[in-house]
Amino acid sequence: MECQEIVEGATRLLVPAGSLQGEAPPRNPAFFNPRARITRDYSMLAYSALLESIEGPGTLLDVMAGIGARGLRAANEAGADSVILNDINGAAIEIAKESAALNSLYNVEYSQDDACRFLAAHSGRGRQAAIVDLDPFGSPAAYIDCAIRSVMYGGMLAVAATDLQVLNGLWNDTCRKKYGGVPIRVCYGNEVAIRLVLGCIWSVCARLGVGMSPLFVQSDMHYYRVYVRIEKKTGSGGLGHIIHCDGCGQREAGIAESCRLCGSAVRVAGPLWIGELFDSEFVKKMISMVPSYMVESSCKKTLEKCLAEAQMPATYYTIDETASRAKTGPPKLVNAIQMLRESGHAASVTSFESTGFRTDADALQIAGALYQMNPRQT
Repeated sequence: MECQEIVEGATRLLVPAGSLQGEAPPRNPAFFNPRARITRDYSMLAYSALLESIEGPGTLLDVMAGIGARGLRAANEAGADSVILNDINGAAIEIAKESAALNSLYNVEYSQDDACRFLAAHSGRGRQAAIVDLDPFGSPAAYIDCAIRSVMYGGMLAVAATDLQVLNGLWNDTCRKKYGGVPIRVCYGNEVAIRLVLGCIWSVCARLGVGMSPLFVQSDMHYYRVYVRIEKKTGSGGLGHIIHCDGCGQREAGIAESCRLCGSAVRVAGPLWIGELFDSEFVKKMISMVPSYMVESSCKKTLEKCLAEAQMPATYYTIDETASRAKTGPPKLVNAIQMLRESGHAASVTSFESTGFRTDADALQIAGALYQMNPRQT
């Protein structure tokens, strides 16, 4: 097969030549998506932040490794003691071996197996890993149970989902079957989708008698990614619903049949995770590591947004959305946040949307602070 050498981060990678051409990377002879480089950059920072504080061997399982780009970078850049690359595609594993040789990596092992059989071999005390990364085509739901079992207490489970149509409301029955809840089609649908993924993980953890807490999440145009810590204690519940009013734009965590502001009927998403999405201390650690790693310059700015919104309420608004409702032009984002703060409300940017903001103000208060009007007037 024809391969081409590239450099990603500080790691040399052999990749199928066809992966670097066209819009959609081919799955044969092996899959590699060059546009996902930035998600691998965030992974290096998250892995390193976890491994710096974990007790015990820093083993990472790359469950569906493809050509091994993420796992090889972890072995070379993130301080993993050992990395095991698994993929059902033998051609992908052979390419990964050649890339490991290019980088003189001796802390990498290889497996060619079904994902759940591979994970089963690493479940149980003494065989679990510090980090398990699950990056399937489409939904991760079928693998979450066996993935959780293979993570040591205090370790990290990283999960990607690329079934965006299901998670964004095109097939609610399918979403309910896979994730245990339904989305709603709204401008902040990427956050709802990530909360559905987290809700699924939380529910499986609860059934297995363990706990989980989100450390970092990421939304991009073609995937969602969550990083959670697996904990011995189950902790308090984190599931609930998000209600959305099309009448006045109000949205909040809770359950109701009508909007408390304008009385209109509401749409309901969930059950899903309604707790915090970011661990502030963990994100700070990721930020502190940026200068030491060869990652995209945008990583630091995005992580700073994550830190700013870490303690803010669930769901965000966008400037365009609020301006459209008020039938006027949108203010600059920085000015909108300042106006909300001057009105006595907490407000921050969000990493989910470049024109988005979070606030503890409701829809009426946002309209008053930004447009000097009540939404009922529109």
